[in-house]
Amino acid sequence: MSTYIHFTEEQKQQANEIDLVNFLEAHGEKLLKSGREKRLDSDRSITIRGNRWYDHSNGEGGLAIDFIQYFYQMSFPDAVTFLLGDGYGETHKRAEENKKEDKKPFALPNKNINMRRVFAYLIKQRCIDRDIISFFAKEKLIYESCELSKDKTKEYHNAVFVGFDENKVPRHGHKQGLYNIGKPFKGNIDSSDPCYSFNYIGKSNRLYVFEAPIDMLSFITIYQKDWQSHSYISLCGLSEQAMLKILEVNPHIDHVVLCLDHDKAGIEASEKFYDILTYKKIKCGKLMPEYKDWNEDLKARLNLPAIPAEEHPHYPLRDKICLEIYNLTSELKGKDDSLEKLNKLFQKTKTSNMEQIVETLKQLSAFSLLLAEKEYKQLGTSQDIALVKNRFYHGFKAYENRSSLNNRLDMIGQEMLKMNRYEEIISKDEKLNIAKAYESIAQHSLKAIILIELQEQNQEQRQNQKQIKEMIM
Repeated sequence: MSTYIHFTEEQKQQANEIDLVNFLEAHGEKLLKSGREKRLDSDRSITIRGNRWYDHSNGEGGLAIDFIQYFYQMSFPDAVTFLLGDGYGETHKRAEENKKEDKKPFALPNKNINMRRVFAYLIKQRCIDRDIISFFAKEKLIYESCELSKDKTKEYHNAVFVGFDENKVPRHGHKQGLYNIGKPFKGNIDSSDPCYSFNYIGKSNRLYVFEAPIDMLSFITIYQKDWQSHSYISLCGLSEQAMLKILEVNPHIDHVVLCLDHDKAGIEASEKFYDILTYKKIKCGKLMPEYKDWNEDLKARLNLPAIPAEEHPHYPLRDKICLEIYNLTSELKGKDDSLEKLNKLFQKTKTSNMEQIVETLKQLSAFSLLLAEKEYKQLGTSQDIALVKNRFYHGFKAYENRSSLNNRLDMIGQEMLKMNRYEEIISKDEKLNIAKAYESIAQHSLKAIILIELQEQNQEQRQNQKQIKEMIM
């Protein structure tokens, strides 16, 4: 699928030592400060520090080459070339060695003598109701800090959103800058315990989950009726730890409403959290803001400019590709829908170019759906092709489609091997497993096609950006 290029060990080491923050910013990616790390604005589950990265949504991480392969869906040679530059002459800043630092004990910053700046910021700039701010301030959940710069020549003021544990001990702090010049600072205080972020516990069985404290306060401002009877938590990021902890220590809560941002990262996190909670048999619903987040919704209600929502790029592709696969099922029905045919199609994915791979995967997916229906019919169930297609369509989840194309093809191969092991005479349970394996092959094929089409879109965008840059220079 990609041309072999020989790299020396020194070249590979040089590529792996490139500072990812510097590299990504130079290529137009927006990064947000998150404590000592940076967080990708386009995918806030990924944090970066030096030449190292980590995706908190699925526990993957590594060095610079791994990241380029993972994030841009590139092959190893393409990733190394991208980092080093086409002619290996382009140079990027090397990451400084990550020094092991002793973890400091958690401590909240000093309080200011009043909260005038916090009230002004939250009311005038964020449009949050004064009485709601007052309530949280009286509960000692919000205060204004007064902090000196390292050289002790400047004084900084931030809104601090405090998270208490079940014993009313502060364990977490999230700071939000109050200045309207430039982009305000925001981030979690060092050594904050991610299990105890900013929250409020009511007596009802319902918990509302948000990404940021201001989202949570904005939502309460919009839906004020009986708000104190419910529970609310701001994750201060996109980790599920605080949500799960609050459910653990408050057994009266058994209904979660996910209210994350209407953007790529928020959509993926909602999908992931929904699956986690459903597995734990906790009732779960989703409530998505009309605009990018709940503060933007609040602004829009007051006829102020609001940032629009960002749809996930996988889903328009999912809709288009599923329609093409459904049309193929109609064309291929009654033809050679056998395991042998599937094996032949899978082998073609290893030798074709990208355009041919896409067409082959569509056929692989369509035949797999038809074979799944055939197995269900033989089992005497009422699962016809319409039901199989419906499960196929709604079973796609963007947060699960983060693997590389080669990994996705390997997953198809593993499912094929499972079925090739079955004997002629098989049990009812084995036939059910075969039907599910066919559905899995169809889903993996869909995900692989989306990865290819996204890769092509990204390459086209990079090429356009390069042309624009050359024209300007």
